[in-house]
Amino acid sequence: MTNLFLLIICLSLGVLLQRTKGFPKDAYLGLNAVIINICLPALTLLYTSEISFKPNQLLVILTPYVLFISSFIFFKIVAKSLRFDRSTTGALTITAGISSISFVGFPIFELLYGKAGVQMGILMSQAGSFVVCGTLGIMTASYYSSSEPSVKSIAKSIFTFPPFVAFCVAVCLNILDFHFPSSVSDILQKLGSPFTILALLSVGLQINLSQGNLVQKPFLLGLFFKLLVAPLIIFVLYLILLQQNFFVHENAWIGQMCVVGAALGSMNTASIIAINHQLNPPLASLMIGISIPLSLITVLFWHYLLIFF
Repeated sequence: MTNLFLLIICLSLGVLLQRTKGFPKDAYLGLNAVIINICLPALTLLYTSEISFKPNQLLVILTPYVLFISSFIFFKIVAKSLRFDRSTTGALTITAGISSISFVGFPIFELLYGKAGVQMGILMSQAGSFVVCGTLGIMTASYYSSSEPSVKSIAKSIFTFPPFVAFCVAVCLNILDFHFPSSVSDILQKLGSPFTILALLSVGLQINLSQGNLVQKPFLLGLFFKLLVAPLIIFVLYLILLQQNFFVHENAWIGQMCVVGAALGSMNTASIIAINHQLNPPLASLMIGISIPLSLITVLFWHYLLIFF
C-alpha cells in the first residue's frame, strides 16, 4: 500500500506543479537528465552485477522478454493497419511491453504469494524487466525515434546511452564474479534511491487528463494490450501449453504469478526512455499515470480467474 500511496502522491504533485505559477514548464527535462545519467546507471551497476541464475527460474526470467517481443509484433501490425506514426508506435511498444514489476509488483506478489513471491519477483524484475528495458527498450526507442533508422544511428544511440553502458559493465562484472565493496554498494544505492520519486514526478508533470487524451485510440489500445492481451498471452503460453512440462502441481503458483506480473501497469522507466527519445511524450506519460492504478483492478481479476482455473 505504501507504494500505491507514493504513486498517487507523486503523480498528483506533478500534475499540481504543472499549474503552479512560475514553475518551469520543461522541468521534467531536468528530472529526466538526472534519472538517465545518474540514478539508472547506479541502479543498473548495483543490481545487474549481483544477478544469479538457476535453470528452474527460467520462465520467470523469460516473462518480460516474451511480453516485450509480443508488444513489438502487436503494435507493428496494428500501427500499419491504423496508420499510427513512428513516435506513437514506439511509445506504445515500450510502455505497453514492460510491466512495473519492482514498484507495483513486489507488494502484490508478497500479498498473494508470500516471501517466495517476492523472491521470484526480484528475479523477474532484475534479470527480466530491468534488462529488457535497458536493452530491447533502448533499441526499440532508438529505432522508432529515427525517421530513417540505420544500424549506425541505432548503435550510436544505444552505446551512448548511460544506463546501457552501465549494463554492459555490470554484465562483465557479473561474469567475473566481482562484488562491489559494501561502501561502494551503499554509494550506488544512495545515487539510485531518488529514481522512483523523480520518475513519478516527471511523469506527473506531463500528464494531461483531458477527455480528448483519454479517449484517443492509441491510448485505449495501449491499455487494452497492457492490461488484457499481455496477461492472456502468458496465461495461454505458461498455464495451458507449457504447464505439464514446466510446472508441477506444487509450483503452479509460479506460472500464476507470471500472469499477474504481466497484468501489472507500465514500468515508469519505460516511460522515461520513451520520453527521452521524444516518442509521443504525452502518450507515454498517460500510459504510466492510468495503467498502474487500473492494473490494481485487472490484477485481482486475473488472480481470481486463476484460482478457478
